Amino acid sequence: MKSNRNIWSLLKRNISKGQLAGYILSNIVGLTVVLAGIMFYVDSNSGGEDDDQFFSRDYIVLSKKVEGLGFKPAVFSQADIAKLERQPWAKRVGEFTSSQFAVKGSLSMGGREMSSYMFFESVPDDFFDVKPQEWAFDPEDGFVPIIVSKDYLALYNFGFAMPQGLPQVSEELVGMVPIKLQLAGAAHCPETFNAAIVGFSSRLNTIAVPQEFMDWANARYAGAGDNPDPSRLIVQVDRLAGADIDAYLQAEGIEAAGDQSSQGNISKFLSTASVVVTTNGLLISVLAVFILILSIFLLLQKSKGKIRSLMLLGYSPREISSYYERIVISVNLIVTIVAVAAAVIFRRVWAEPLSEIGLGGASALPIAISALAYLLIVTAINIVVIRRYVMKIWNNG
Repeated sequence: MKSNRNIWSLLKRNISKGQLAGYILSNIVGLTVVLAGIMFYVDSNSGGEDDDQFFSRDYIVLSKKVEGLGFKPAVFSQADIAKLERQPWAKRVGEFTSSQFAVKGSLSMGGREMSSYMFFESVPDDFFDVKPQEWAFDPEDGFVPIIVSKDYLALYNFGFAMPQGLPQVSEELVGMVPIKLQLAGAAHCPETFNAAIVGFSSRLNTIAVPQEFMDWANARYAGAGDNPDPSRLIVQVDRLAGADIDAYLQAEGIEAAGDQSSQGNISKFLSTASVVVTTNGLLISVLAVFILILSIFLLLQKSKGKIRSLMLLGYSPREISSYYERIVISVNLIVTIVAVAAAVIFRRVWAEPLSEIGLGGASALPIAISALAYLLIVTAINIVVIRRYVMKIWNNG
């Protein structure tokens, strides 16, 4: 009767616990670095639905360069927009709609009444970085909500109000100031509407109104007709394609609002760092796997005489291989479980800093998939090596 316990006692004598411990430790370190690098890469390229101001340059505003006196409108044709949408770095493209009617706004502040001619623009709601509750328009209600650039308020507070002896105001206070709008156009008599500033944008340098108001007002005051081509576009871009964006804009004669020379540099640095870390971890893991394969060869070589004797006693190569395969499967399973746990723990190191700039919170599925792939691939390689060597001993008799 064959005794599995006796066979195992015989084969395990040549197993080097030091080599096995060295493989386990080095592979845990390597796999942990790999998994942590993958998780950091995923976290640094993901974010919540609300974009943080830190990455507001993920949206760029484009306009055509004005040549000479600019008698010919610098606008984007539908062909230009279609070509832009085909660029790999352009995730979404939105069109600015300009007011085709005269706008005069007036307000009272500090006992003084101010009035000025204005302009309005609108963009699809998805491109705003602020979403006020009042952001809607009903012709019967007659109230027009407005979003302006934060830069405009700063210019008023620090460039206009102080020299003129006017009070400086906060964002909350500005929202309480009523505005009177007088709209006029060739197709309709002048009309007056109530309005108020309901939000401030860090992304859009304009005076924005809801798209439904713009469509209604253009049709009412400018009359029926084809909508003119947009003079400005807003584009959601890939964080990692800053160089490609600059090259395209320069070739097409397009200008981007603000300084876009550092577009995507922060995210590119984060992603590059995670790739470097992952590569180093992968190198450590590969070396650890080679250590295990070498250890298996040495172990089988030391046990060659015992393996041949067991075969002569009637044990098949598959039975003998199974003992070594169990060792490999157990060791790789331990390595994988410990490495996954360590990577999840290390994730806490960067979770809070990334969340402060609107990144992180990605699914842990990439770690699970990578760990499972490692376990299956490395274990399969080890099993193939064991079976081939044992079969070689069998064939050589």
